[in-house]
Amino acid sequence: MKNREHTRHSLAHLLGAAVMELYPDAQLTLGPAIETGFYYDVLFTTPISANDLPTIEAKMRDILPSWKTVTHKEVTKDEALAYFKGNQFKEELINEIAERGETITLYTMGEGASAFTDLCRGGHTDDLSVIDTESFKLDRVAGAYWRGDEKNKMLTRVYGLAFDSKTDLETYEWQQEEAKKRDHRKLGKELKLFTTSDLVGAGLPLFQPNGMIVRKAIEDYLWELHSTKGYSRVWTPHIAKEALYETSGHAAKFGDELFRVQGKDEAFIMKPMNCPHHMQIFADNQFSYRDMPVRYFEPATVYRDEKTGQLGGLTRVRSITQDDGHLFCRESQIGEEIKTIVSIIKSFYTTMGMMDGYWVRLSLRGDDTSKYLGSDEVWQTAEQALTTVCIEENLPYTPAKDEAAFYGPKLDFMFKDAIGREWQLATIQCDFNLPNRFELEFTNEKGEKERPVVIHRAISGSLERFMGVMIEHFAGAFPTWLSPVQVALLPVSDAQADYAKGVQNKLIAAGIRTKWFADDSLGKRIRASKTEKIPYQIVVGNKEIESNTLTVEGRNDLKLEGISIEDFIVRITNEIKNRKDL
Repeated sequence: MKNREHTRHSLAHLLGAAVMELYPDAQLTLGPAIETGFYYDVLFTTPISANDLPTIEAKMRDILPSWKTVTHKEVTKDEALAYFKGNQFKEELINEIAERGETITLYTMGEGASAFTDLCRGGHTDDLSVIDTESFKLDRVAGAYWRGDEKNKMLTRVYGLAFDSKTDLETYEWQQEEAKKRDHRKLGKELKLFTTSDLVGAGLPLFQPNGMIVRKAIEDYLWELHSTKGYSRVWTPHIAKEALYETSGHAAKFGDELFRVQGKDEAFIMKPMNCPHHMQIFADNQFSYRDMPVRYFEPATVYRDEKTGQLGGLTRVRSITQDDGHLFCRESQIGEEIKTIVSIIKSFYTTMGMMDGYWVRLSLRGDDTSKYLGSDEVWQTAEQALTTVCIEENLPYTPAKDEAAFYGPKLDFMFKDAIGREWQLATIQCDFNLPNRFELEFTNEKGEKERPVVIHRAISGSLERFMGVMIEHFAGAFPTWLSPVQVALLPVSDAQADYAKGVQNKLIAAGIRTKWFADDSLGKRIRASKTEKIPYQIVVGNKEIESNTLTVEGRNDLKLEGISIEDFIVRITNEIKNRKDL
């Protein structure tokens, strides 16, 4: 598609035309383009269901070849009302457009008997007949209140999918089916990774032992990547006085998303961000230019009162554990510090197998500089530093003007999972705001006080959301270093139990996580271990006892026969240490 959004919007018109031919007493409302296609909200006199979609879709394809032209004309309010007489929704829209003093335009797709005219602002494909008829389809129906207000009438929303080609459409549909199989809520329950409780509350997941192993392994790896880069670990409490967040600006920013706690004598807020606490740690020290940069690292939980209807699994929660880091540096140090962070991001996501097809959004200031805090000189320094890093580190970046935060420019890293879905995960942000608000200072070479720049960075984003992404990325079959259980022990019968226990003890002594499977038949036990997605299964029979060796089965049809216990421990230990399948 030359302009995908325009094509999708045109297909919404095509849907509207098909609906009106099949259901002439229906009332059309709004039909926009959306991320995966289009929809149209319709008031039907007789309700339709998904069973009716093939008929509507067939009508769309009948009409499509004749839609070779798009024309439009500006009309008066009275002309528009006359054209849409009897359609209460179009009448409401026309009246509002007129009240705003805006031009009312009608667009007509096609000519003759198949022509269709709708109230529209424009943005269409000039010749819709050239579209591949197999590149779109109607997807589903849902209920939708007019303008999203439950006080208004309930409409039927007909969704359509539209892509550049039949292949792209089929890829998307495969992706959706695969996503259902990989749903982290489903796998999280099956693999006993996390649970939720009505007594605890929505958006407050509880990590079971298996899930905690995965979570801790990710956290430990993140610290390993930072520990040699000059970072120091800090710890901050979960609540603070309201005055902290009034000073930082978070009280105004987060508003009713804040959890408030009333103490005996003072009011507190459960922290929505770690930044203000870290500012206080920096402020308690007398740093000089020789100490800069100062780097803090804290995987800490913050809390935001998200709407219940928006919560789901691990990807949208109220308790958010950020792998948070804050660097306090001089303007001249911004570039080198960001390079270091980029190297950490690359290492982390290479290990996770997510570097293919990633890209970076470079968010810059817009033309209206009054919206941003900080001098032009500091902004130019920071933006140039970020741009230079993107170039020198060969990052696939896209500048995004007017997308910077008011306190500074930033880099957002976009990664694709195993089935091609895109996730915004790592972020690097320059901040000129908090150092000013908290009046942070260090002493420069001249003995004068100088204000630092703060760099916020998060590698995984939040551990909860990242774990949700990882469960789906690996489909629950984690690499060995992340797997809650790394080896399943499967004695053929009780006669091999002592030998198998000896093997298990040696594995445990080497730090390898094992699980004993002894109930049911051997076939059932092997299937059970594979259902739990354990990377390795060790089957112990008389042959293994006699030869004092192991028979090991693994993923991708791996089979190691006659391997010594010692050699297997070396193999799996290296695999875990290097975080890479062998």
